[in-house]
Amino acid sequence: MDFRPRSLTAAPPTPLAAREIRELVEGILALDTLPPIVQAGHPVLRQRAAPFDGQLDDAVLGQLIEVMRRTMHDAPGVGLAAPQIGIPLQLAVLEDQFDVDPAAAVARERAPLDFFAMLNPVYSPLGDGTASFYEGCLSVRGYQAVVTRHRHVSLDYLRPDGSSAQAEFSGWQARIVQHETDHLHGGLYLDRAESRSLASSEEYAARWAQPGISQAAAELGFPPG
Repeated sequence: MDFRPRSLTAAPPTPLAAREIRELVEGILALDTLPPIVQAGHPVLRQRAAPFDGQLDDAVLGQLIEVMRRTMHDAPGVGLAAPQIGIPLQLAVLEDQFDVDPAAAVARERAPLDFFAMLNPVYSPLGDGTASFYEGCLSVRGYQAVVTRHRHVSLDYLRPDGSSAQAEFSGWQARIVQHETDHLHGGLYLDRAESRSLASSEEYAARWAQPGISQAAAELGFPPG
């Protein structure tokens, strides 16, 4: 089964030059507050972000990563991509240190993920295994939906110091990696979601916040994975 959403393959390249990206970043860094997280409907979320190729010097890149980390924590979330604060650059930050229900952690294979920043990430599946769970997004505020994703992935990316890296992720960590990488290619989780599973955050909390999705699948009428 092909898990690539159509929008990822159709997303146009960003028209912004390096100078324009630097100006956007400088504007973010000059704010007295954390930057707002842009919401679905903003075109920056539907562009293929520009690959990082030195548009920012080390000091500015480090400052931007710190601002993104603070914005992610404040939201709160487990990942944030640069387009989500209006910057069409292939950069994302990830971290998952939340305390979760032990049963949910086991069902979702959710283990703590230490903070890291990735540039120009590309993931590929390891094996045929998939997993389906409810998922949300800081740029689609107020909703959750079930998404089927690869259970194990290999990730190639650049570290902020410019060195190449490769890592393997499983379970919920793999889900976070895929979600944030999709953002950098113009995709939202809704592109992959089971449409009948879509729930407001209030309905999700009241009805479907179990470790698995079997009850939601049965009552809302979508495949259970």
